[in-house]
Amino acid sequence: MTSRLNVSRTPVRDALRLLQQEGFVLGNSAGGPKARLLVAPLTKEDARELYRIVGRVEGLAARETAELAPAIRAALVKKLRSLNEGLRDLARTGRSDPNRIFELDLSFHRNIVEASAGPRLLALHNAIKPQTERYWRLYASAIVERLSVSVAEHAHIIKAIEAGDGDAAEHGVEVNWQNGAERLGKVIDTLGERGSW
Repeated sequence: MTSRLNVSRTPVRDALRLLQQEGFVLGNSAGGPKARLLVAPLTKEDARELYRIVGRVEGLAARETAELAPAIRAALVKKLRSLNEGLRDLARTGRSDPNRIFELDLSFHRNIVEASAGPRLLALHNAIKPQTERYWRLYASAIVERLSVSVAEHAHIIKAIEAGDGDAAEHGVEVNWQNGAERLGKVIDTLGERGSW
């Protein structure tokens, strides 16, 4: 395949190694001397671990964001309220628009992180966050039904940031991700684990 694409094996091997390191593919050496790579299945345990890690990373960013100068926080709070209001409208009307919900939720969390994260925290976030997006994309239609709960959790985060309460902001983000993992777990129980066949 590499000759057909006119690509040497080294960059392909490096890319596959990076995907394996980031948890997108798994090595399976059963049945032969060479490891066979498979797309990592989407499991409850994996989701729980990923969501916990992202919650901690974003929680740290939320703490830092809540400790920014009041004028900076006020501008951010206005933006976060607007994003959350968009989610609230979708929840209220019952519109199943998974792509729009995904974009609003992603923007909500991304704004919190980017408001205060330094380069290392941002790099950690950028490394782990895309893995959670695999879950969202595959289970989006079922998660939409639980949107109003997430909207309420976001409102608590906004309130904490507005008040400059780092502890509450950090805790609120961690709870949002923790509860998100629980909501996702119920969906996986209902629909089954994707990629485990």
